[in-house]
Amino acid sequence: MERMKCIGILTSGGDAPGMNAAIRAVTRSAIYNGLRVKGIYRGYKGLITGEIKEFKTENVSNIIQQGGTILKTARCEEFHTPEGRKIAYETMQREEIDALIVIGGDGSLTGARIFAQEYDVPCIGLPGTIDNDLFGTDTTIGYDTALNTILDAVDKIRDTASSHERLFFVEVMGRDAGFLALNGAIAGGAEAAIIPEFSTEVDQLEEFIKNGFRKSKNSSIVLVAESKHTGGAMHYAERVKNEYPQYDVRVIILGHIQRGGRPTSHDRIIASRMGVASIEALMEGQRNIMVGIEDNKIVYVPFAKAVKKNKPIDEELLTVLKELSI
Repeated sequence: MERMKCIGILTSGGDAPGMNAAIRAVTRSAIYNGLRVKGIYRGYKGLITGEIKEFKTENVSNIIQQGGTILKTARCEEFHTPEGRKIAYETMQREEIDALIVIGGDGSLTGARIFAQEYDVPCIGLPGTIDNDLFGTDTTIGYDTALNTILDAVDKIRDTASSHERLFFVEVMGRDAGFLALNGAIAGGAEAAIIPEFSTEVDQLEEFIKNGFRKSKNSSIVLVAESKHTGGAMHYAERVKNEYPQYDVRVIILGHIQRGGRPTSHDRIIASRMGVASIEALMEGQRNIMVGIEDNKIVYVPFAKAVKKNKPIDEELLTVLKELSI
């Protein structure tokens, strides 16, 4: 720690609302603690190409309310190779960057973990992903904003679903995690959620139809997590058309609208807390950990746990949805 004078910060993978709040917090907390800060543009790609700029306090003024990331983000296949990571390390040495703060999801933190192991670079991860799929933290930066975006869309879809007495399948993001679909269904008063965690255990569509979703309602909304395990909303819409042709079916794919927009107060606050905690962790000599939040307290989670362990769905939420959808 005596030799640490400069930190680098980058955002990687899919953007998430609140990333800018995290960039702001990391930058200002580092400067407050006497460290220099360098912003690395376009994720690991910028670390390889040297697209790096020194950040002062004014560089992060007026960004806390903005969605996206001022540092940009990009996929970088080259960083997946030992040769690419070697170039990245040489860039860090040339720029005199002593430690790295990485804001992103499981792929981004996996990259940081491998890089740290190969070159003994102190790396701290911040969980920036709308999927909320990182183990060891109750929530991730961007999840709350994405959930509220879904809720707004479902409320609007409900109006037209009721008017036309239709069954709507609404596809939301989440990849292999059903947090957005399940909690979005509960908050939006949807009739069901089809999520990857249970796609192999039961036929979720058959269960939904069997429960008699039309007994007391003239319209229905089902949230479907986009995933190879569920097949997505189009898959279930086709099944209904073929197996239950009496129902009028429509599909809405929300797509990248879920990643945009001003971050909620919740996302701004956790991003700010995690950003400050990342600098505190470095000052304490911590390395190769993700900063998380459990029971509203900051926790440090080893990379190995954060990216390798599957975050479980609370099955109580399934019961809540089932009971309230009658």
